[in-house]
Amino acid sequence: MTDESGSTPQVPELRASDADRELVAERLRDALAEGRLDMEEFGERLDAVYQARTYGELTPLTKDLPVGAGASGAVSFVKEPLPEGAVDWASRIRGEASSTWGVGIMSGFQRKGRWTAPRRFNCFAFWGGGEIDLREADFEAREVVINCVAVMGGMNVVVPPGVEVVVRGIGIMGGFDHTEEGVPGDAGAPRVVVTGFAFWGGVGVERKVTRAQRQRLKEARRREKLERRSDRRDD
Repeated sequence: MTDESGSTPQVPELRASDADRELVAERLRDALAEGRLDMEEFGERLDAVYQARTYGELTPLTKDLPVGAGASGAVSFVKEPLPEGAVDWASRIRGEASSTWGVGIMSGFQRKGRWTAPRRFNCFAFWGGGEIDLREADFEAREVVINCVAVMGGMNVVVPPGVEVVVRGIGIMGGFDHTEEGVPGDAGAPRVVVTGFAFWGGVGVERKVTRAQRQRLKEARRREKLERRSDRRDD
């Protein structure tokens, strides 16, 4: 009944287990005791519970049972679709870290694409640089710390829109970029804390969309422009 992230799969076509059926049956028994179902309807629904094979067949059996005082609530296995453009942050806070450090000594390093950022990522650059790109990353925890030490070098941390950023680094003849601080994060989004030390170097923080997201936004603007032109012609 759970996936590797520890959450219930939210797909109506998935097969239900005996435990899933028993959960719904228990809710129906509560509804009978509360007077929300009569004995005949309770019997019909209970038969349907034990004949159900998927989450999609189980969900309607308690859909009309309210959530409130004295009620244990409807049992739902189907997730409501997210609004267009919204990010399902819960699905991206999961799993174990795929990388926990990066080093660039007279060279560079990158962490980008699909990877899992750890609770604490330590990186060091000496006469070199590094890029930590979190736009397509999953997160091991709701708060991750990117600890950067830059000596005569530089590093850049890229975060996606919707993520809260906190910068706590110290610079001596160098500095940390604070421009992305203070932007509220989305509900359920991770928090990225950038900390460390920069000497004759710097750590930049920027907020960018991915190339795919940029293309989708461009296409959406193009559709809006065409619709406005069509409306003007109709007028």
